[in-house]
Amino acid sequence: MAAIIAHRGARSLAPENTLAAARKAHAVGADLWETDVAVSADGQLFLMHDDAMTRTTDVADRFPGRVPAPFSTYTLAEIRTLDAGSWFERDDPFGQVAAGAVTRAELDRYVGEKVPTLREAFELTLELDWRLNLELKAQPRPNDTFDEVGAVLALADEVGIGPDHLLFSSARHEWLKAVRQRRPDLEVQAILGLFPEDPIDFGDPFFEAFNPRITRVSIEEIGEQIARGIRLNPYTVNDPDEMARLARMGIAGLITDFPQLGARA
Repeated sequence: MAAIIAHRGARSLAPENTLAAARKAHAVGADLWETDVAVSADGQLFLMHDDAMTRTTDVADRFPGRVPAPFSTYTLAEIRTLDAGSWFERDDPFGQVAAGAVTRAELDRYVGEKVPTLREAFELTLELDWRLNLELKAQPRPNDTFDEVGAVLALADEVGIGPDHLLFSSARHEWLKAVRQRRPDLEVQAILGLFPEDPIDFGDPFFEAFNPRITRVSIEEIGEQIARGIRLNPYTVNDPDEMARLARMGIAGLITDFPQLGARA
């Protein structure tokens, strides 16, 4: 049975890459959650997808003279002053507020939601006895040369989160190889098709699991790779019929913005 992987948490039901989104994904039955690691100006690790932060926080109101400067120019203390939840009701990114799938009480709780630290994400995952797929992302300047792999692994060791609760994915395949060199017990998954110019290449024998962009691969290609014994976790699969079809094919996991649908499929 395919694992349901909540993309940035249950981001159709809660503000993405927050602890609220992670808790919601767990509550609706996701097998694990996926999130993005970011590095602040003072070298602290936190969760954020977009470089500019304007889409998912009130940074434009809080620091109007500094947008659209990337998160790498803000200290963690500054980032922690941001409201990462109020935008969700206003923007309703997946139409689930209008559909009545999010309660008034939940929306009220999202107001003032903080940008989580990676430590908090690790601790929540352990608290829930759950699993986290942590995407190692290229960082905007001036943190483009930051030792992201080393810092994340050091924090994982400090918190005490290991292979039962943590795996890594990345489009920077050399970083995943560095993770395995330092921690051969940790699972790694190679992201394919992150950018249009990125090749879809399942040929690197180092990897046993690939996470391809679903719009860049055909059903035939998926079937061929499954027949080869390759574990695939395509992203982002939001249609329940497509989820069911891929699950029947023997897909390893489905990365989705709608874990509530996948968990019922």
